[in-house]
Amino acid sequence: MQQQSKIKNPKPSYEPKVKGPELNDRDRINDILATEKYLTDSLNVAVREASHAELHRDIMTILTETHQCARDIYNVMFQNGWYSLEAEEQQKLDQAYQQFSGYSSQFPYTSTVQ
Repeated sequence: MQQQSKIKNPKPSYEPKVKGPELNDRDRINDILATEKYLTDSLNVAVREASHAELHRDIMTILTETHQCARDIYNVMFQNGWYSLEAEEQQKLDQAYQQFSGYSSQFPYTSTVQ
């Protein structure tokens, strides 16, 4: 079995190897990202349930801005080595593609993406 590799940048050199109880930059930005995720989840519900057109538009604007803010925070975390991803094996990607590519025939529209 092939071991998955981590995709991440190196952590800052000033970050201590052993974490103490005090909050550091990583803790703070991790909390901010968690808050942004919570906000986007809540705003998704609000935008679906907004019956007034102007309210819907305003919430959509805020939702889009909040998603962008979460993405910006993720980018900072990734650049600082505070967020890592697991690389997936190509075989598993190919299997998932094969599994779900057949579903496109069920779509009510035609797709030009192959």
